[in-house]
Amino acid sequence: MPGPEQQSTAPGPGPGPGPARTEHCADVIVVGAGPSGSTAAYHLARTGLDVLLLEKAAFPREKVCGDGLTPRAVKQLTDLGIDVSEEAGWLHNRGLRLVAGRRTIEFDWPELSAFPGYGAVRRRADFDELLARRAAAAGARLVERANVAGPLVDDRSGRITGVTAKLGDDRRPVDYHAPVVVAADGNSTRLSLAMKRYRRTDRAMGVAYRTYFITPRHDDRYLEAWLDLRDPTDPGRRLLPGYAWVFGMGDGTANVGLGVLDTAGVDLDWRDLLRRWCDDLPPEYEYSPDAVTEPVRGSALPMGLNRGPHYADGLLLIGDAGGTVSPGTGEGIAYAMESGRYAAETIVQALARRTDRGRELALRAYPQALRSAYAGYFALGRLAADLLGRPKLLAAAGAAGLGRPALLNIAFRLMVNLTEPNSKDALDRLLHLIGRVAPGR
Repeated sequence: MPGPEQQSTAPGPGPGPGPARTEHCADVIVVGAGPSGSTAAYHLARTGLDVLLLEKAAFPREKVCGDGLTPRAVKQLTDLGIDVSEEAGWLHNRGLRLVAGRRTIEFDWPELSAFPGYGAVRRRADFDELLARRAAAAGARLVERANVAGPLVDDRSGRITGVTAKLGDDRRPVDYHAPVVVAADGNSTRLSLAMKRYRRTDRAMGVAYRTYFITPRHDDRYLEAWLDLRDPTDPGRRLLPGYAWVFGMGDGTANVGLGVLDTAGVDLDWRDLLRRWCDDLPPEYEYSPDAVTEPVRGSALPMGLNRGPHYADGLLLIGDAGGTVSPGTGEGIAYAMESGRYAAETIVQALARRTDRGRELALRAYPQALRSAYAGYFALGRLAADLLGRPKLLAAAGAAGLGRPALLNIAFRLMVNLTEPNSKDALDRLLHLIGRVAPGR
C-alpha cells in the first residue's frame, strides 16, 4: 500500500527564482489532481520545472461527471501522450444525439485539422488517476492524501508563497513553498476563497446529478441528450432549464444524469427527479431500479469564468476553481484541461524571466489568454443559459429548431465549439465571426 506521500522522482533543475529545492519546496505547487491540475502539472514538469501536485484524496476516487468526452478533450489527452485507443479501454463515439418529444436527430463530430473526428467515454475514477499518473511520469511529484488547509502569504506583499496541508490519516501538518501556486481544487476551491477570489453572482451556476445502470445500450456510439426535461411537480409540466443524458460506457452500463441551470429559481429534489425521469425511459433501455449500480451523486457546475481574478499575487485559477465549465453545454473536462495548459505555458515563460517585474508581467498574461480563448464562446453560452431559464422561449426555440436540421447543425457546431481554424468554409467563418462579436465581459 502506498504511503501518504506517494511521489515520483523530480527532474533536474529548471528556470525560475524558487527556493532551494527540498522535499517541501518546488518551483510550482498545483493544488488538486483533477483534469486541470494534472494537465498543468504534466506540461510544467516536462519542461524541467519542479512541480508538487497535491491531491486531497487517494486514487482511485469518484467525481460526479457525465464521463462523456468531446473531440476537444480527446485532443488534450493525445497532447499528453495518452493512448486513447479502444484497445486501451476507451469507448469512442461518433457524435451527439438530441432527443425532444418524438423527434430525434444525430450530429456527427466534424472531421477537422485541429480536432479528431471522434469523442470518447471513460469513468472519472479511472480517468483522473490516469492523468495524475501521467503527470507523475513526466516528473511531477504527486502527493496523495494531502489536504490543503490554506495559503501561506507574505505579510508585506500579500503574495502567496506556498500552502499548508495535512497529510495522511494522521493529518500530519506540512508547509509547502513555491513562488507560484495553481488552484485546481474544484468548485469549492478553499484556496481561492482564502485569497479573496469570490464567485461572480451575475454568472450562471449549474448542478449535475448522475448514476449508472445496466443496459443493453451500453455500447451506443452517440452521446445522447434529452432536451425536454420537465418539472413533475408542476401541473403544466413546465420545461426545466437543462437536459438529461444517457452515455453508454461500453462496460455493460450507461451513465445517466441531468444537468440544470440555476437561472430559473427552480427548487426540486434533483435525485428524485432523476429517478422519475429514468422510470420513463423507453423499454429498449431495460431500465429498472434494480439495474442501478451506484447511488445518485450530485455536484455544482461553476460556469463562464465565474471566479476571478484568474491571476493575482502569485496564484492562478484553473478548471472548476476558475469557473471554466461551458454555460451552453455544461462541458467541463475539455476546458479544464485547456486552462491547465494555458496556465502551464504562462508559468514556464514567467519563470524564465530574469527580473521580478518581468515574471509578474508574464504571469498577468494568463487571464488574457483565457479571455481570448473563451470570452466570446462563453458569452454565447450565457445567452443560451438565459434562454434555458425562460421556459416559453425555450419551448418555442425547440419547436422551431427541431424542424430545421440545417439550423440545428449550426447551433450544434457553435455550442460544442468545434470549428476549423482559418477555414474558407462558410459555416466555419460564420461561427468564428459570431464568437468574435459576442460580448465577452
